[in-house]
Amino acid sequence: MKKYLNSILCLISVLMSVSGRAQDTLEYSLATPYNTVLTHLKYLQEDSYHPSIAAKVFNPNEVEPQEAEILAIKLKQVLDGQGIFIELDQIPREPNYYDSISNKNRFYLTKKYPDLYVEKIGRRWYFSRSTVSNITEWHNEVYPLGMDKLLEVLPVFGTAKIMGLHLWQLFGILIIIIAAFVLHKLFTLIIEKIMIQLLLRSGYKKLADEVILPVARPVSFLVIFPLLILLVPVLQLPITMNKYLILVLKGVWPIFAIVFFYRLVDIICLYLAKLADKTESTLDDQLVPLLRKVLKTFVVIVGSLFILDNLEFDITGLIAGISIGGLAFALAAQDTIKNFFGSLMIFIDRPFQVGDWITSNDVDGTVEEVGFRSTRIRTFRNSLMYIPNGVITNQTIDNHGLRKYRRFMTTIALTYDTPPTLIDIFVQGLEEIVKHHPKTRKDYYEIHFNDMGDSSLNVLFYIFFDVPSWSEELRSRHEVLLEIVVLADKMGINFAFPTQTLHMETFPEKKDNSPVYDKGQEELKKILEAYRANKSKS
Repeated sequence: MKKYLNSILCLISVLMSVSGRAQDTLEYSLATPYNTVLTHLKYLQEDSYHPSIAAKVFNPNEVEPQEAEILAIKLKQVLDGQGIFIELDQIPREPNYYDSISNKNRFYLTKKYPDLYVEKIGRRWYFSRSTVSNITEWHNEVYPLGMDKLLEVLPVFGTAKIMGLHLWQLFGILIIIIAAFVLHKLFTLIIEKIMIQLLLRSGYKKLADEVILPVARPVSFLVIFPLLILLVPVLQLPITMNKYLILVLKGVWPIFAIVFFYRLVDIICLYLAKLADKTESTLDDQLVPLLRKVLKTFVVIVGSLFILDNLEFDITGLIAGISIGGLAFALAAQDTIKNFFGSLMIFIDRPFQVGDWITSNDVDGTVEEVGFRSTRIRTFRNSLMYIPNGVITNQTIDNHGLRKYRRFMTTIALTYDTPPTLIDIFVQGLEEIVKHHPKTRKDYYEIHFNDMGDSSLNVLFYIFFDVPSWSEELRSRHEVLLEIVVLADKMGINFAFPTQTLHMETFPEKKDNSPVYDKGQEELKKILEAYRANKSKS
């Protein structure tokens, strides 16, 4: 029995020795860049898996054989995980290939990893020392948090193939889909339930219904898609499938970022609108919608560039083209740019705001809207004037809307036959009208017997109204002027108008046409006191 057992062990030893010698005698070459890359990729395939031969692509003077096998496997996993397809037909087959950029015997495999290249050492081509030093770092980037360990766990589910994929790969896809679905529901639940409840308790129901709910799903996808991008390399799918799957995931992920930040702009602008409502200025109310449009446009443009970059388009040329096109556009649209900066000056200096009545050269009306190019003004003829911002900011602007008080000045003309005592009492009555009117300025006014005109004795009536609008000013004028007429009627004062009087000798049979003033000073003062008492009661 012992004799047979020794014979079996000897046979196994011979077979292993023959297998090792057969593996050592496998054909490979490192004479050209093509042969070196082919050796690395060929002997790590499923049907020709010989890591010891694939490890020959590393310089034996720099890397130990066991370490070289590990590095060869890791490099292959990096290429597969990133979906980097090496076109063997494009690799040079000249033993003395010379790179014109580096001026050395080198060949670079991919633009994604500038340090991944083979170089000629003696008569053979090996992966460079720079490549060797970076393989572990690249591997950790593609498989962070020890995800490469899953490559050892997942094959337990089976290596049989179905539709070109191993059974463990199919199980891995199923696990990833289930995990993504669960995470999506979890994040959506957290945002929709917890955040909305907090907002509702704080009184922000409109914010919760209109803004937070549309943002919930994009936020969950913002977290899920990076996880998918990290997990897909673990599946070790066929290189072409893996390449396009990763491209699709990287291309779709920024779309959800665009949606999220697009909605986030609404949240920010909603907050700014509430702040604008608390200010007296109406110009910031106009600024918020413009800011919303600019930010949303910026989000879409930047997001589109990220999508193109993730799809491995060269956006450097696109950005350069945009810069050159922007310069050409700036030269062709100088007036538009001038108006744009004019609008910025309006928002910064705030010479007027929406609702103000302004006068500037031929412009006279109320500001209705301030845009990025022009300002819209409603004239008192009810027509609309569009003034370029670059023009209006270079003009003198008389802003009537910023007046604290609205001046009113008129001349009250009395007939020449009005006695001086009556004029003085009448002026005092005018002062009482100003003092008792609720919309007049009390600390400053000028009411004086001011001039002796050609046909009248003129009283200056110079006051100010404390009212916000022209309509209220007109109403206040109406009330004050009506009080003046009432006072004059009670005192028996006649208002003058341009006349020429021809004095004739009076005839015995006719009375004189001149009015008779038979009231004394004391009686007139009583009339004034009665007027004061009546105003005080009202």
